Amino acid sequence: MTARRPPAAALDVAVVLAALLDVKVHVHTHDEVPLAVALLAAFALVLRRRHPLLTYLLAFPTTLVTDAVFATLAALYTLASLSRRRVLLAGCALAFAAGDTTVWSWPAPEFADLTDPTALIKVTYSLATATAPVFLGQLVQARRELALRLAEITRARESERQLLAQSVLAKERAQLAREMHDVVSHQVSLIAVRAGALQVGTRDPETKKAAADIRRLGVQTLDELRHMVGVLRAAGSRPTELTPQPSLDRLPQLVEGSGIEADLDTDLPADLPPAVQRAVYRTVQEALTNARKHAPGTKASIRLGHTDEIVTVVVTNSAPDRPALPLPGAHHGLAGLRQRAELLGGGVTAGPTADGGYELRLELPVRETS
Repeated sequence: MTARRPPAAALDVAVVLAALLDVKVHVHTHDEVPLAVALLAAFALVLRRRHPLLTYLLAFPTTLVTDAVFATLAALYTLASLSRRRVLLAGCALAFAAGDTTVWSWPAPEFADLTDPTALIKVTYSLATATAPVFLGQLVQARRELALRLAEITRARESERQLLAQSVLAKERAQLAREMHDVVSHQVSLIAVRAGALQVGTRDPETKKAAADIRRLGVQTLDELRHMVGVLRAAGSRPTELTPQPSLDRLPQLVEGSGIEADLDTDLPADLPPAVQRAVYRTVQEALTNARKHAPGTKASIRLGHTDEIVTVVVTNSAPDRPALPLPGAHHGLAGLRQRAELLGGGVTAGPTADGGYELRLELPVRETS
């Protein structure tokens, strides 16, 4: 866990205070010109982040006339941490070393005697003092750039991982689409063809009507399956919705083609949100499908109502008049309805009635939850 850095403003204030303390220690108050130059250098540090070179130029004169060099070194460090111009940094470092080793007693400055071992030590110390903030600033700059590169690499890897996951998902969807098309489409097409042949070849009106219903349902199933296969194949390339999306105006057709005797009573408005309309439609569809599968010979009652805030759907079927045929099922219908209702802020309850029938109730907010 990395330590949190203090705010930039607090660091700037601390640097200025340190420079002022350096001025207080090394500059006498009666030396007006050196004091003014040293104070200018200290307060110029406020500009070091936006104008590092200007800050160094304003701070450098204090090196020539005083021993208060903290402001100049701080400005040199900031310039080195923000600039890539190596020649400029070398020149600034050499200028500081020259100024630090020269006694600027006007009008005749006293230069260091390089033949004197003591002076040579002073020159070496000044060069080391000048290069230290340059190297430190360059190190901080390299570390900052490395952190940026690492962040870019991390983002690139995350993007690559997402693309790989999308690619794998697209392949799985394509494989699922092929399986649905090859298996389900073939069998449903065969059912529709056989039903059509039965419709043409029989003379019994009830058999003819049943064959027509089977053929119509088969064709409708093939149409919806074709849309779903298209969605699975297009997933990942562009936003695609499952189509066609049912709405409330298709409820009478659903009830009429359900294959059981059902009574529909609704007073729902037509301007309900599309998601609410789909939830109502799928609930009625699932209830009628379950009644047809598990309660043959039953009668269903469908009541759709609403208040200012709640939409209510109640589907009740009577007790069956004969045993149900065993049919395969995954038992995911009610679970899917509950999940859909919970996403919309509502709920689903279901259970047997006192007379041996079954009731399914859906309650949803009138408006979609955000």
